Amino acid sequence: MSFSVRLTREALEDLQRLEEFLVETAIQHGDFDLPLRALDAIQQEMRILETNPYTCRRAGSNPLERELVIPFGGSGYVALFEILSEHEVAVSAIRHQREDDYH
Repeated sequence: MSFSVRLTREALEDLQRLEEFLVETAIQHGDFDLPLRALDAIQQEMRILETNPYTCRRAGSNPLERELVIPFGGSGYVALFEILSEHEVAVSAIRHQREDDYH
């Protein structure tokens, strides 16, 4: 089974926010590859949604709403998504694991 994965406007805004934070952190610490490494890790792990979205943990009472844990460094990221049909997944938010909640 193959799923089409699309990111909502909110998820794209989350990625932009995370990238801006990573650029600031990279400048502060002199680790200029940090943003690219983090975004690559997110992109790589999101490929799981194309074939195995049901393996991700449930995010609430709706069994089709799930979270993908994306390891990176000492923590990582979490992508909130919903399985819309047997062929489509929509990512609605992405946050750092140390953030309190999705924005």
